[in-house]
Amino acid sequence: MTLTTSPEKGIRGEILTFKADPFLLPCEECYDHYTDGLVVIRDGLITDVGEYADVKERHPGLNDIDTYTDSVIMAGFVDCHVHYVQSPMIGSYGDTLLDWLRQYAFPTEARYRDKEFADSVARIFFRQLLMNGTTTANVFSTTFQESVDALFEESERYNTRMISGKVLQDRNLPDYLSDRSAGESVEISEHLLHKWHGRGRQLYAVIPRFAPTSTPEQLRLAGELYQRYIDKGVYMHTHLDESEDEIKWVASLFPDARNYTDVYSRYGLVDRRSVFAHCCIVSADEWQTLHDRDCAVAHCPSSNLFLGDGEFRYREAKDITRPCRLGVATDVGGGTNFSIIRQLGEAYKVAMLHGHTIDAMRSYYLATLGGAQALHLDDRIGSLRAGNEADITVLDLKCNEFVDWRMQYARDLSEKLFVLQTLGPDRVVRATYVAGRKIYDRDREEPFSYAATDK
Repeated sequence: MTLTTSPEKGIRGEILTFKADPFLLPCEECYDHYTDGLVVIRDGLITDVGEYADVKERHPGLNDIDTYTDSVIMAGFVDCHVHYVQSPMIGSYGDTLLDWLRQYAFPTEARYRDKEFADSVARIFFRQLLMNGTTTANVFSTTFQESVDALFEESERYNTRMISGKVLQDRNLPDYLSDRSAGESVEISEHLLHKWHGRGRQLYAVIPRFAPTSTPEQLRLAGELYQRYIDKGVYMHTHLDESEDEIKWVASLFPDARNYTDVYSRYGLVDRRSVFAHCCIVSADEWQTLHDRDCAVAHCPSSNLFLGDGEFRYREAKDITRPCRLGVATDVGGGTNFSIIRQLGEAYKVAMLHGHTIDAMRSYYLATLGGAQALHLDDRIGSLRAGNEADITVLDLKCNEFVDWRMQYARDLSEKLFVLQTLGPDRVVRATYVAGRKIYDRDREEPFSYAATDK
């Protein structure tokens, strides 16, 4: 039998791709920049990348090339923490984190018993991700398995690489959202794990919402589930050290624990595929634990500013003596938009409040390779290199009249990218490719297309 492969596909234009962590190494050693570059794709994978003249010579039969001028081609963005189920209440008035959850988040999430409602939100959620250049996300669903199925089913239609799972929560929240029992909740989670983990590009996470909304029994069972499947690539995803009130609440519920991180550690939830959102108020001992266990941290700047939580200190997270894996996140619906580019602008401001800066190259590293490394996916996404999955975003450096005018005063690519993250303009993403297919095209009559129907 003769095996057939799809024809080669090319994407040509200015290319920026990262290959190492610029927080730990000299920045100029951490990326490749091709002013006229070419990415070659076959069967959803990148087969070659480099300067156009060099790559085209190696592929003389390549004729199908999408060419982008006044643009930057990068790896698809990675959102390390987002609640798709909170999309309907994004922008709701905030007071404190805990009051905001009770007033808006919990009632909204209760609606996901209804699969039709869950499906409708998943459709909008993915359109928002893709039009903002995000191709991989680490996603909170909610209590009900319908919310998990809806998310993964829509992801399958686009062939995106997503991480999600059932949220485990059996106390300190309304009865209408609470799991009926710790044992049943973890059984449902394991059933969904078997259904979705490794199915196409889908990956599963064990997700206790946060320590205060799980009984010790549920945390214990969640930790056992996580440890059973960690070697198969299953994740643990939760919140950590977001606000002072939250930390005090955790201390009152778990008085024997040394700190918030220790609560999770006691139940086997702090390990090499653990992803902790926020981490705004973290002690030195906790940072050391997160480093030692090879955990990841998701920085959620717009959410933390919106809800008035603690201010993330990236210099602590990337302390060269014990650096942690670090990515950036929208945290919708506490976050105020789905744009990773806008999150980079907010992260810069948060850093400035502490007398530090994050330049454009370090920022876009966090959005791409940094996020992939945080999720232990840098062997397949996060950079444009041969062998990686062809998840790609194209940023328009002239997306509106003012941006076009402003760019004439930018001296180099780094300055241009910083302008984009600071202004956060609409329609900055020209195209988004998922596994080599152009799933989103801003200028197409119908911008979105499922993988099965894309041409």
